[in-house]
Amino acid sequence: MIGKITIGKDFYGVLAYNEKKVSEGVGYVIDSNIEQSTAVNMTQEFNLIRQLRPGLGNAVLHVSLNLPYSDQLDDKEFASLGCDYLLKMGFDNNQFIMYRHTDTKHEHIHIVANRVRYSGRTTSDSNIKRRSREVLNDLEKKYGLSQISVKTGAEKPLTQKEIEKTLRTGNLPIKLILQDKIGLAISIAADTSEFISMLESNGISPKFNISKTTGRVSGISFNHQGVVYKGSTLGKKYSWNSIVKQIDYGQDRDRSVILSTNGKERGTDRVGERNLGTAIKPEPRSEGVTKGTENPSEQSKSYVGEIKGNGMTGPLANETDWTPFKLELIDHGARKKSKGKKKRKGLGL
Repeated sequence: MIGKITIGKDFYGVLAYNEKKVSEGVGYVIDSNIEQSTAVNMTQEFNLIRQLRPGLGNAVLHVSLNLPYSDQLDDKEFASLGCDYLLKMGFDNNQFIMYRHTDTKHEHIHIVANRVRYSGRTTSDSNIKRRSREVLNDLEKKYGLSQISVKTGAEKPLTQKEIEKTLRTGNLPIKLILQDKIGLAISIAADTSEFISMLESNGISPKFNISKTTGRVSGISFNHQGVVYKGSTLGKKYSWNSIVKQIDYGQDRDRSVILSTNGKERGTDRVGERNLGTAIKPEPRSEGVTKGTENPSEQSKSYVGEIKGNGMTGPLANETDWTPFKLELIDHGARKKSKGKKKRKGLGL
């Protein structure tokens, strides 16, 4: 469940928006402690209490609570959940009206509430988004809803964009799949080879970041269904530094299997190393450089890419190589062409 919160100044705007949904037949009130009327009349009723704190600018709370496609609640259950949400957020003595909309595939409600309490005190909006997420986590458990953003010390929670994608598609987020399958492999695998095998059996392809000078593994990424996450963006326990503390890893002993794993992901296994008997035959280039052979101590230059802000990576220039740069949420598309400087045109006088 995801909650979208807006703190504003104008009751009329949000009430008119919700009443328009009602007039269009795609919205209705499921709970309220004010009289449902026109947007103008309800605004006047909210503003009567608002006058108790005339200096408060942002007196309006507008929040939508959205369920994943897989979850359903009837009107009574949704109204109960909405009231529990208001209570836990400190709106236990405030005016409110709760609408249910039916114009989307996922079920959701909108709540409009007054931050000015009947007593004249103000309900705090400090850290309201963080507090809202904590409240929603508790309500997901109470009402038996899908928990799509549970934060633990070793795992990073879903971002808002990842949650919104889940709501749109109804598919389990790739991040949660990776955290589950990789965590299982870490807990069971005895050594590096077994760890890699367990990942591959679950449709996850690891990619190791290897130093060209020392040969030391400094990081790891995981590819599932064409979507790639760096280990550290999944949580501390999924970083390479943490993984090697839980499995038997030897830099020299495991170098061959790690290089071979990277080679398989690029579609060209190393010559003589787990190539299953299929050697890569050199082809002469016109420049006299041999194609198809590779020094095991070197890495393809296309391996290094720009790291994006959310930890996932974006497209390589060479599309034939394995690329850790496909975003789950944003399709960057083709690279932008460089723009030449525009020439100034004369007036032609």
